Amino acid sequence: MQITQIEVYQFPVKLKKAFVISLGSFEYAENVVVVIRTNEGLSGFGECSPFMPINGESMETCYVVANYLAKALLGKNPLDIETCSEIMDRTIFGNSSIKSAFDIALYDIASQQAGLPLYAFLGGQNNKVLKTDYTVSLGDLEQMISDAQTIRECGFEVIKVKLGDNPNKDILRVKSIRTQIGDEIPLRIDANQGWDVESAIRVLNELAPYNIQFCEEPIPRWNFMELSRIKNSVPVMIMADESCCDHHDAKRLIELEAAQSFNIKLGKSSGIFKAQKIIQLAEKANLQLQIGGFLESRIGFTASAHLALTSDQVLFCDFDTPMMFSEDPVLGGIQYGKNGLVTIPEVPGLGASLDSSYLKRLTGFVIR
Repeated sequence: MQITQIEVYQFPVKLKKAFVISLGSFEYAENVVVVIRTNEGLSGFGECSPFMPINGESMETCYVVANYLAKALLGKNPLDIETCSEIMDRTIFGNSSIKSAFDIALYDIASQQAGLPLYAFLGGQNNKVLKTDYTVSLGDLEQMISDAQTIRECGFEVIKVKLGDNPNKDILRVKSIRTQIGDEIPLRIDANQGWDVESAIRVLNELAPYNIQFCEEPIPRWNFMELSRIKNSVPVMIMADESCCDHHDAKRLIELEAAQSFNIKLGKSSGIFKAQKIIQLAEKANLQLQIGGFLESRIGFTASAHLALTSDQVLFCDFDTPMMFSEDPVLGGIQYGKNGLVTIPEVPGLGASLDSSYLKRLTGFVIR
């Protein structure tokens, strides 16, 4: 089998309201879709959601770099994903977001060719319930309280709260949300690197009694050597996110005993191929895993959901952002049900795509 054509499209979608974290405010999901076509009639879809403050990419840079990657992969065997991954890494360093879109499309083709849903092709089983949290954006105290209450009333069983701009305000935010929604629903908190070490220790010790499931990336990613000190000083589980991009990062963090858990995002790992390497390391170290993402549509999060079914160490899912989109043009893909339930299409391949008429509306190019 050979790759005969690659299409790349800019895929911006307006959000229902701004998504705000300590690193910035975002009104659009500025995504990129990759379609890989083969000489045997199979087509694979992939998507990435570049996040400039985290992976250093934008929709525009991905669009440019995709041209280099597409030319390098044209004529190659899409079933030889390891070689394709190596080709992308030799072509350009970094750029994990756009590489993940190509990677997902390759896995879509390979699992279609095998006649298996992607999770089964990856060695997984559809044998556990996947439920997503829903996120409260960082902002005004009263708005965050109101948003948390709305999420609770919608039936979500876990709420994620964005923090990190001010330690004292963050403590008040969580305590106030708890007062409003009660103690039963676990809270996941995410500082997105917003605290220093001492502040992180203080905040997490003070918030520990408030049913905190875990805290993601409390301090700047470059300061990962200090994560173990925080982990050993607080009763709240620490989850490495921005400091854990690929399997090399994961290996280093495990050796440092820096955190009890990792947050895997395909846009950080360059896709499924390297994400599986992180999972293998986490399994050996008995670390808990979350599969999350950036602002992907249901295309990207369908790939993430398939991956979540490949390991018992994956205990947490953070798949909520497609529900924040003002429109949903995706065909197939994961479906959202009651209480944050996520179900996966039982069809060969990824099972998510965009139709040709929608693609024609987007800015794109073709390499053939």
